[in-house]
Amino acid sequence: MTKRERRTYTPEFKEQMVKLYESCKSKNDIIAEYDLTPTAFNTWIKRSQTTGSFQEKDNRSPEENELIRLRKENQQLKMDNDILKQAETTMVQEKSKLSLKKQDI
Repeated sequence: MTKRERRTYTPEFKEQMVKLYESCKSKNDIIAEYDLTPTAFNTWIKRSQTTGSFQEKDNRSPEENELIRLRKENQQLKMDNDILKQAETTMVQEKSKLSLKKQDI
């Protein structure tokens, strides 16, 4: 048995499939006609019923949202730290140039 290549579907397509199901077309007919996996189709139905959305960000748990927020914050803090390190290096270089100029006077 060969493995199926993983396919991606747009949120609009998923919504259309769920609407077909809700308009009394059987799951098996939809799965066969559009060559879907039963697992994927059942997931779409469940998401539609729970959140009403197929957007990934709308279906995240609070913990996942917090993790994403913390990762973004961590990345921003690292960038800020790098900027401060560069500023410190520049200031030290400028200070040494000024002290050399004072010695020349």
